[in-house]
Amino acid sequence: MLKKNEEYIVDVIDNGFQGEGISKIEGIPVFIAGGIKGEKIKIKIVKVLSSHAFGKITEIIEKSEHRKDEDCDTARRCGGCSLRHIDYDFTMEMKKSAVENTMKKALGRNVQVDEVIKMDEPFNYRNKLQYPVGVSEDGKVVMGVYAERSHRIIETRNCKIQDKLSQKIANTIYDFLLDNNIQVYNEKTLKGSIRHIIIRIGKKTNEVMVTLVTNSEIEKQKELIGLLTSKYPEIKTIAKNINSKNTNVILGDKTEIIYGNGYIYDYLGSKKFKISPLSFYQVNPIQTEKLYSKAVEYAELTGKETIFDLYCGIGTIGIFASDKVNKIYGIETIPEAIEDARENAKINQIENSEFFARRCRENLTRTN
Repeated sequence: MLKKNEEYIVDVIDNGFQGEGISKIEGIPVFIAGGIKGEKIKIKIVKVLSSHAFGKITEIIEKSEHRKDEDCDTARRCGGCSLRHIDYDFTMEMKKSAVENTMKKALGRNVQVDEVIKMDEPFNYRNKLQYPVGVSEDGKVVMGVYAERSHRIIETRNCKIQDKLSQKIANTIYDFLLDNNIQVYNEKTLKGSIRHIIIRIGKKTNEVMVTLVTNSEIEKQKELIGLLTSKYPEIKTIAKNINSKNTNVILGDKTEIIYGNGYIYDYLGSKKFKISPLSFYQVNPIQTEKLYSKAVEYAELTGKETIFDLYCGIGTIGIFASDKVNKIYGIETIPEAIEDARENAKINQIENSEFFARRCRENLTRTN
């Protein structure tokens, strides 16, 4: 029987969906953060449940050839990049295997999955930075990302997957808060102003939108706007989102545009998309473009098809494929997203599309 704090030497026989190593002790699966398939490691049991357990690496006895030096000092603490200790090519194999295993469980047979289409440069690809701002246990103002399964903020100044310009702008805002002694939101007292910094960038247009989520009015708002717009001409608009509720939901119901026109543009392929503060837009547009292109290729469209873009958001995939089909119907529950989708269709002069604010499951009907 496994017991907490006991140590074992184990072989890592597989990796799970979150990149964790998997071993077995007396037939019981043990999940080990940081373990890589093929390694022999010494572990300490940190938690035991009825069907499985969790272990922590105390020593790597035989290291995998795929293990690499970590290039981020916060990855382990924030939990955002759980595969950062593994070389990129092997992570592609892991993800392919994960899909094959999932399909086998669902269908009861083996399914051959094609090679994963990887990024040319898997760094600084995100077009949306979303950092909480708060107060640490020792009273320090911090900005960064939440530690895994907690509301403790890990200070982040240089994230390897965030866009470099977005990170610079976030750092400038953070420094402004510190330099001006601005009271940020405190989850314990429910007082203070800035709660989150959200920065979105058009990867092809380089246009930037800043959204400041605040519990109250922003102190020295005019000075902050002046600083940001003078230092970063790429910033086309700044929004203030009011969220005064004691909630884990990031955005509140009210958004006020305090600089610019309230939106930016970006491209997927040849199609141009308008992005507003509440718009859903894929955070990795480089791979999104590859994904959409591959989906259109595999569909073998003839130009006669009617396609339904369900949960369509701002209409990206339907509009992307619009040149290849006869008719597009987009369905989404969020009215603001449908307004954006219709606007995006107009921008791209697409006349074979219709978008509806409806619940897909309840309102999808056959259209002749």
